[in-house]
Amino acid sequence: MQDPAKVRGIFAAIAGRYDLANHLLSGGLDFLWRARAVRIVGKWQPRTVLDLATGSGDLALAMQKAMPQSRIVGADFCLPMLLEAARKGLHPLVVADGTRLPFADGSFDAVTVAFGLRNMESWPAALREMARVLAPGGHLLVLDFSMPRAPLAALYRLYLHKILPFVAATVTGNRAGYEYLGESIETFPSGEAMCSLIRGHGFASADARPLAAGIVSIYTARK
Repeated sequence: MQDPAKVRGIFAAIAGRYDLANHLLSGGLDFLWRARAVRIVGKWQPRTVLDLATGSGDLALAMQKAMPQSRIVGADFCLPMLLEAARKGLHPLVVADGTRLPFADGSFDAVTVAFGLRNMESWPAALREMARVLAPGGHLLVLDFSMPRAPLAALYRLYLHKILPFVAATVTGNRAGYEYLGESIETFPSGEAMCSLIRGHGFASADARPLAAGIVSIYTARK
């Protein structure tokens, strides 16, 4: 759980280079992770989707392309990131804090959040808000980083704390932001711990699907 002013400042500072850094640092795997998420959401056939912490809009845009029958709303609390999403053609967009969403109860059939829940001020409060704005029986999808098991964990920590900040600083000019990224991944619950957190804050079930040897995970749940 994070300091919102600090997080907003980090993302505002890197907004213009955010996509390039993501693609380089993931070796292009971020495209595959989002495609997997879109396939899952598509099977739910939602009429309305809230893409929370939409950032530069890559997941929302991928859903718009794959699900033209669905209305995708992007929301983020960092205006410079939303401006990047708008420049890429994503709309509608809403400036919104994930712990205090400006939507009525039951407004959406699905809520997605990719690499964003980890950055929120309160994970429980954000999950409760997601549950609140979901219609009864609505679906949640969380895509985020997780920690792989040993022996890969030691190599991953080396990448997170040494290699990633160096490369990111070269691309974005902001080393501190990516040092924060490594720290936030280490403290973010994953696997069954995340499923338990989701179940405890408004959802009847939760399931974890590790990808890329556990470096990222997709969590799905139903209200």
